[in-house]
Amino acid sequence: MNAPDNRHGVLYVVATPIGNLQDLSPRALQVLRDVALIAAEDTRHSKKLLTHFGIGTALLSLHEHNERDVTASVLQKLSAGMDIALVSDAGTPLISDPGFHLVRAARQAGVRVVPVPGPAALVAALSVAGLPTDRFCFEGFLSSKQTARRQRLQALADQRATLVFYESSHRILASVADMADIFGGDREATLARELTKTFETVLGGSLASLLVQLQSDSQQQKGEFVVMVHGAAPQAKSVVDAASEQVLTVLLSELPLKQAAALAAKITGLSRNALYERGLQLKE
Repeated sequence: MNAPDNRHGVLYVVATPIGNLQDLSPRALQVLRDVALIAAEDTRHSKKLLTHFGIGTALLSLHEHNERDVTASVLQKLSAGMDIALVSDAGTPLISDPGFHLVRAARQAGVRVVPVPGPAALVAALSVAGLPTDRFCFEGFLSSKQTARRQRLQALADQRATLVFYESSHRILASVADMADIFGGDREATLARELTKTFETVLGGSLASLLVQLQSDSQQQKGEFVVMVHGAAPQAKSVVDAASEQVLTVLLSELPLKQAAALAAKITGLSRNALYERGLQLKE
């Protein structure tokens, strides 16, 4: 990548509130006032934020569907010496939000890219979750399609770090149900909903208990969610030895693969994921 060229304008990556407007930092306010242009995920949404703070800076639409097309135009403006701010609808741009292609192209072009830090839903949620934060794995949004979603969760079943997901109200029940099924209902988790907003709630417990709470209270199914799941416990053994494979083979003759792998894991102490993968090979 090229070294920043001082003749270019500066691209500021500005974090904006995820709910409470008072979380917009004084520095972010000043940058949004001073730049020549704001590239926004949704100009209608950002206009409300700017109007609240009396900011009249011009807006340009930059979202996931037009980012590649708009990037060249933004780079021309930066090259001409124009300072530009990048914002998303809420939180920090690029974190499950648009901006990657623009930031990457700007850095490659020698444009100075400056972070203006602030709110991020995943960090806010982790700070109150009561789960280990020394290592975490941010997965963003899972697939809306159940088969792909479950395949991804299966691949994460043995991950030792705390898992962090974003989820919408439309899929929160299905996603938590899939997590309980694949990770085990007793896996500890925390569900953060509508962070910094009027109806903010943070629920903790096992995945099974969280699912019950969601099913019994329709209000808890509304809003934007961060789902955090405790990492998997260390497995005493991970290699599928001959004896364990024999157990799995017998169970496969009577049970579907998922059930056979789960039961074999209880019998042998091996990773359910490892047994599931070996079962796939045996079935082939």
